[in-house]
Parts: sequence; structure tokens; C-alpha cells
Amino acid sequence: MAAKSVQFGIDVFLETIDLKDAAIGLVCNAASLTTTGTHASQALLAHGFNIKKLFSPEHGFSAKGDDGAFISDDTDLVTRLPIISLYGNKLAPTTDDLADIDLVILDLPDIGARFYTYLWTMTYVMEACVANGKKLLILDRPNPIATHFDFAEGPVLEENCSSFIGRFSIPIKHNCTLAELANYFKVLKYPLLKLETIAMKNWDRYKNDDYPFFATSPAIQKRHTAYLYPGTCLFEGLNINEARSTEFPFEQFGAPWIDANLLKCKMLEISDAVDLEIVSYRAVAAPYLGEICNGLRIIPKSLHSFKPVNYIITLISLMTKLFPNKLKERNYLTNVNPNGEKHLDKLVGTTNSFEKISSNNLDTAVPNWLTTIKPYLIYP
Repeated sequence: MAAKSVQFGIDVFLETIDLKDAAIGLVCNAASLTTTGTHASQALLAHGFNIKKLFSPEHGFSAKGDDGAFISDDTDLVTRLPIISLYGNKLAPTTDDLADIDLVILDLPDIGARFYTYLWTMTYVMEACVANGKKLLILDRPNPIATHFDFAEGPVLEENCSSFIGRFSIPIKHNCTLAELANYFKVLKYPLLKLETIAMKNWDRYKNDDYPFFATSPAIQKRHTAYLYPGTCLFEGLNINEARSTEFPFEQFGAPWIDANLLKCKMLEISDAVDLEIVSYRAVAAPYLGEICNGLRIIPKSLHSFKPVNYIITLISLMTKLFPNKLKERNYLTNVNPNGEKHLDKLVGTTNSFEKISSNNLDTAVPNWLTTIKPYLIYP
């Protein structure tokens, strides 16, 4: 018998829940689609739900805004609903924003990395709902890189490194859905929150297939990219170009000073978990805007068992030895970190992370994570 196709939370909600009288604020972006490709806002309106306004995370409602860029309020051209940005002057809905709302519905994609910010927008929405006595309903979606918890990776965030790219103590690659993490955060941080989650149907984190992937942001246009992102995003905190706006963002990397042949040979001596392709490209984003970057494209041999954080930390450590005094930390400026300082520490989740990586003193194992999160899991 053929496996049943996955139904997202929005699909299940439309089939089973009747809240037509409630005034609703919907937290979403362009990737908030049903499995058949209809936007959640349009699907809800077509079913008679009273959507009053939309709230958008980083990259905006279109999911096309530049990384870290200020996002202004807007209006949806299709539904004519107002769009309130949660990545502009504020990170959470205000009391005024929620005054005419009975229920907040959150239907956001995620890609399974702690520093992907839609997760933390969810926590600010949770806070706002508590402060204003509003119920929060989360329509769950797949974590596209979830697999067995043996392949979760840390470090677990030290909360003295808390920021908008990591607020609470979870691993970098956590293997959970947003609804599962919301269950955890409710107990940990927001016990007064009126929270309800709508689970997916037929989603199996260990198979993790049979559903469409929709581009979640400018650099995550393919599901394949998401598998590498928990590791390669660390390049944002270094003077390494992460290949934004190339054909393979976060799948390849480079810098003018990298000897790609040497680096490939040495990495293959350490690990055969990936195929490495030597690349040369003109950078169209910082650092090295307009310069030719030499580097590697990383092609995992087994996506489900690949450990991207461990692999990239090993690679960074090797580069500090192969190219002494070349590899350095860089400031990464965003709307929520205007001076860009300590970006690598915020990504990794620990202080002095560059020194720890360089000296092979950074452990990515998280043996206790499943024990911690298991009571909050929705999918066995």
C-alpha cells in the first residue's frame, strides 16, 4: 500500500476546525502554503475565516527581503490585508496590533537550524499573546532536515549568547517542528500562554518525505540547501563568502586566499562523508563583493546522516592551520545586530567560539537533547 501524503497543519485545520466568528491575526510569509500551493491567507478567507491582518517575519511577507534587512509594514496585493512587520521597528505584535484580534494563528515554515529566525519570531508572538491575553494557534509544518535524534547537533546555546538568532537553550540542529518547540517553550518560558497546536497528518520525521518544499527565504530556495545550512551558516561569522546570490548559496563557499586544491585534499583525509567540488566564482555579496573567490562545493553523500555542524567546524579548524592569519572573525550587520559584533558566538551559541573551534575544543554532541525534548514531541 502506498504511503499517504503528508498534510500540513493548515490542510488539517481547514478540514476540521470551525472558528469563523473569531477575528484572526495570521503570522505567515509567502511559503505559508497548503500542500496544493494555495497561500494560507487566501485559503482561510475562502473558507470563511475572518482574517483581520497579517504579520510577517524576517525577509518580509514576500520572503524575498535581503538577509537581516529592515522590513517595513505593507499591504498584501492579493487580499488587501495590512501586513505588520515583525522585523522592522519591532519584533513582536504590540497591544494596539492585537486590540481587534481574538486569535493569533501562526503558520510559518522552518528549516531546522537554531539561528533561522522564524523560530524566534514565534517566541516573540508567544510573549505578546501572553501579555495581551490572546490565544495562539500554531499550524505545524515539516522540519525539512529532521531525522533521527542521533543526528541532532550542538552546541546547546549558552543563554549569555542569547540573541535574535538564538534566544533559548536548544541545539543548532534540533530535529523538531515549530509546534514541538512551542510546546517546550510554553512549559519553559510561557506557562500562562493559551496555546493550541494543529499537528500534521502522515509526517514521519525519520522518513521525512512525500510533501512539497517551498522556498523559505532568498538563500533557501531548495530543500537540499537546508541540509547544509546549520553548518555553512557559520561562515557568516568569518571572512568566508557563503555564496549568497550564486547558484549554490550555503552549499559552496570561498575566499580569494583559499587554496581549494589543498583544502580539498586535506578534508578528504579527514572525512569521506561528502564529495568536494573545487569552485571559483565572483562574489556578489560580502565579504569580497566583486572579487573572485576560490573554494569548495559540499555535496553530502547521505543527507539524512550528514552532520553539517560537525563537518563545517572541522573544516574551519583545518583552515586555521592551512591558512594561518588569513581566517578571521567578521562583523555581520543586521537589523537586530546593527554593529554585527560577536556574530560567530551568537551563531555557535558559546563565547570565544573561534578560539574553541581553532583549538578543536568545541563539542557538537547533544546526548541529552532527546531526553529533554521527548515530552513535547508530537510525532513519535
